[in-house]
Amino acid sequence: MALFRKTCALVAASLLSLTLMAGTALAEKVNLTFYFPVSVGGPITKIVEGMTEQFMKEHPDINITPVYAGIYRETLTKALTALRGGEPPHVAVLLSTDMYTLIDEDAIVPYDSIMKPEEMAFTKAFFPGFMSNSQTGGKTWGIPFQRSTIVMYWNKEAFKAAGLDPDKAPANWQELVAMGKKLTVKDESGKVTQWGVAIPSTGYAYWMLQALAIQNGVELMNAEGTKTYFDDPKAIEALTFLVDLAGKHGVSPSGTIDWATTPRDFFERKTAIMWTTTGNLTNVRKNAQFPFGVGMLPANTRPGSPTGGGNFYIFKKSTPAERQAAVTFVKWMTSAERAAQWGIDTGYVAVRPDAWETKAMKDYVASFPYAAIARDQLAHGVAELSTHDNQRVTKALDDAIQAAVTGSKTPAEALKAAQKEAERILRRYAK
Repeated sequence: MALFRKTCALVAASLLSLTLMAGTALAEKVNLTFYFPVSVGGPITKIVEGMTEQFMKEHPDINITPVYAGIYRETLTKALTALRGGEPPHVAVLLSTDMYTLIDEDAIVPYDSIMKPEEMAFTKAFFPGFMSNSQTGGKTWGIPFQRSTIVMYWNKEAFKAAGLDPDKAPANWQELVAMGKKLTVKDESGKVTQWGVAIPSTGYAYWMLQALAIQNGVELMNAEGTKTYFDDPKAIEALTFLVDLAGKHGVSPSGTIDWATTPRDFFERKTAIMWTTTGNLTNVRKNAQFPFGVGMLPANTRPGSPTGGGNFYIFKKSTPAERQAAVTFVKWMTSAERAAQWGIDTGYVAVRPDAWETKAMKDYVASFPYAAIARDQLAHGVAELSTHDNQRVTKALDDAIQAAVTGSKTPAEALKAAQKEAERILRRYAK
């Protein structure tokens, strides 16, 4: 009987130990909320779902709950609203240009505060052009993921019908206008059935104007995000050119051109040339029912495009375990192999040079050379417009562009007003 009791006691102790171990294991599982923006066409959400599910299979101690919060601006608004309500996401993909805003809101932590100095070496794996919108004050606040440049797409059938070489895109502003005139088609009543050029002026209007400004030899902000140069004569010339595409040259629709519907207009042959993110590359490849070309943006005094897209940020209201888990997730999502596959699946630029050396990416570029256009354009890339209080500053610029393209203000009037507003907003940050 004594032996039986001893055996029972041992079994009970073992069961208790196993129960405690199981409880500890459950307690140690980290749950992360992940905010992700959806702002371009294609099955992006399905791709993200697949990646997070694969991550959780490989990391059973970390659970990821993706939240698809709309376009970038909506995602930022929801993240900051959640922050003020005490329940922000643990990790989020937000615009690289949101970095100063997130720092000013005390919303995020630098990776340097989570990782050891030797671990931070992984940040050197990314293209320097993308890291310029990810670091400030000697610290790394964002890790590039969904990054892009603006590229030009054209309908080769439309080029051929207009008597143009379908393999030769406009290389400069003058050629853009000249080719645009040949590509603009009207029916017997004089109604335009196909425009030559479509450059969106809603959604990310500031981004498109920044591209034109860069090509005209001016940058719209300083590196510290405390000053803007919206009323620089070269910036005014850039906006004037955008307005003149419709009003003077007649190669583009008058009024605003919607960011979200421009790809559809391209697919439906309503425009022969469009400017949009390389993040639409896979969308165009799958949906364009005609041969198309992809090229760098045309130059004026110089070639160039702003970089764009999103970074991974880790939010401050999180435990040490949650921050470590978030870093693990970010490093996994941005590894060379996954950066390559993300670029292949979406059209975004694979954010690190070694991703382009993977077999998958080499095979993809060999079969579809246009995939490398955005990468090659990084040689002429400039950091996207980013300032403190960036949402308000870019809204001032967006409003100015809207006023100019709709004719309620001249480009000079609109940009001078935007500059005055930007100076008012940034006054507190100027040193």
